[in-house]
Amino acid sequence: MKMDVIKVACATCNLREICLPIGLTQPDLEYVGQMVELRRFVERGEALFRLGDEFKSLFVVWTGFFKTRVLTEGGHDQVTGFQMSGELLGLDGISSDRHTCDAVAMEDSQACQIPYERLEGIAREVPGLQRQLHKLMSREIVRDHGAMLSLGSLLAEARLAAFLLDLAHRLQARGFSSSSLHLRMSREEIGSYLGITVETVSRTFTHFQQAGLLEVRQRNIHILDEPGLHRLLE
Repeated sequence: MKMDVIKVACATCNLREICLPIGLTQPDLEYVGQMVELRRFVERGEALFRLGDEFKSLFVVWTGFFKTRVLTEGGHDQVTGFQMSGELLGLDGISSDRHTCDAVAMEDSQACQIPYERLEGIAREVPGLQRQLHKLMSREIVRDHGAMLSLGSLLAEARLAAFLLDLAHRLQARGFSSSSLHLRMSREEIGSYLGITVETVSRTFTHFQQAGLLEVRQRNIHILDEPGLHRLLE
């Protein structure tokens, strides 16, 4: 794994409006910049951390995409989430001081490393940072609950529709198109996350295209009928 030790400056980062420092004053931003230890470069297929590693830091995705995964009792990888720029990784390790999953780069990626003890100390000095940390933690909990609800109550078509709509919403918040998506994840990884087979994923994409909801060209997806996808959730 490569390391990028370039000095990180939160105050001038283009992700500050969706990352931990959102809403902080310029003086607080300068102070909060001290919490980032370094920015780590992770090659595609390599792990930022693995199951069982000692928990020391949180990470914020700066560029690229990650997936989190766990090993099932049957020895299969189960994808538990996909993370993009501005999103936190490592929250799983806070309670037990050990990471409970792998975080693997889906493409060459970079993540800012924030030692947790340093973050706690600065958060006590900057109340706005503490509030934002709690908001981000709450957002992850809400997203997990949404995923559990989807897996527990929705049919395969609705699961895939919910996944695409959530992905589009998150990309739009980062200044990307909400209708043209380039999927970093494979059909197998989507199926693992949604709890359906890869054959079902492929068949559902085909059905969505035939119904005029999407235009599908391998991993490039163009949403043609967003209201139609929303109706599947009803």
